[in-house]
Amino acid sequence: MEDILALVLIVAVAILASVVVWLSMNSYWMKRIEDERKQAIKKSAEVRAGQFAEQIAPYLPDFPFNPADARFIGKPVDFIVFKGACEKEIEEVIFVEVKSGKSKVSPQEKRLRDVINEKRIRWYEYRALSPESSSNP
Repeated sequence: MEDILALVLIVAVAILASVVVWLSMNSYWMKRIEDERKQAIKKSAEVRAGQFAEQIAPYLPDFPFNPADARFIGKPVDFIVFKGACEKEIEEVIFVEVKSGKSKVSPQEKRLRDVINEKRIRWYEYRALSPESSSNP
């Protein structure tokens, strides 16, 4: 009888220990999930704020170009400014990338910046549905 009682006691202690471990692990994971959710919400808010800043940038007081000359593209660059377009006298084309907070230029944006700075830019006229449109760009 004592052997059975000892065995029951050992099993009960083992179950109790398992429950304690499970509860502490469950608490750890619940806290971790809560922290991850908070981080995701914070990051999402930062992204939305950045997207909002991109859209309204031409209307901010320190935007250095005429908002009427700016065309929103979004990707891979935020705006193309056709300086002088509203006066029907385009004198310069400017690519504008808007950043806010701690955001940095992406690798694709860096490549585009380099292509522009190296003046690897050209004009191509595409004539839709005409025989000339089949030529190579």
